[in-house]
Amino acid sequence: MTILSGTARLAGITGWPVGHSRSPRLHGFWLERHGIDGAYLPLPIEPADFPAAIRGLMLAGFAGVNVTIPHKLAAFAVCDEVEPSARRAGAVNTMVFRDGRITGSNTDGWGFLANLRAHRVDPAAGPALILGGGGSARAVAAVLLDLGVPVSIANRTRSRAESLARELPGLQVVEWNARDDALPDNALLINTTPLGMAGQPPLRIDLDRARPWLTVADIVYVPLETPLLAAARARRINCVDGLGMLLHQAVPGFRAWFGTEPTVDDALRRFVAADLLPA
Repeated sequence: MTILSGTARLAGITGWPVGHSRSPRLHGFWLERHGIDGAYLPLPIEPADFPAAIRGLMLAGFAGVNVTIPHKLAAFAVCDEVEPSARRAGAVNTMVFRDGRITGSNTDGWGFLANLRAHRVDPAAGPALILGGGGSARAVAAVLLDLGVPVSIANRTRSRAESLARELPGLQVVEWNARDDALPDNALLINTTPLGMAGQPPLRIDLDRARPWLTVADIVYVPLETPLLAAARARRINCVDGLGMLLHQAVPGFRAWFGTEPTVDDALRRFVAADLLPA
């Protein structure tokens, strides 16, 4: 049993709903590993209550929160300061409360790059094709463009892809129906759509047209082995699953809230992955 003191450090994740999040399990592992007097809590907050609730958490002594759907954009308005990572990503996913002020950042892109590197993939090695046009697509595109990587994006709704391209100079738009034709020109294929997620139809793309040096990355982590990754492995294409992005993007927040640099390792991955397995 964990017993908190009156000076325990508190953080959490807010969304609506938030019960699906694996972040409490992830941060709880680190808290126990490091023997920290603290807790990381799921915080379901309705959208209309978000600004008042965030200020209330700060006044109640929380060190900060992670932010998930549907609050990532609303978090901008609540923050007193927004770091460049969040401005480039177009969303806030990490909030730090300090001295009565709220600072917002976005760690999704950082987590994506860290996950690639953990799999010995150099994100700057070649052109990238991103599938999807949501917040994760923007965060990933932004960090790759900042590395000087040529990036193309294909989204089922072209207008959404064009909007991202206007906000991120250098981003090229590919027609969704032309994604198979674009594949051979890229060294990295990244799925940021929900296609392939549990309960969703699989993503369709002709991997037989891939070059031998292609790496396929899927940010979906339920299931760990998406149909896209299974198809890639069957063709001996290098694969990176989405769980590592979840783990790595959590590091900066934990460090800021609890004052300890956590480690992403096999023990953590096994612990979080055990909660992803079907019952």
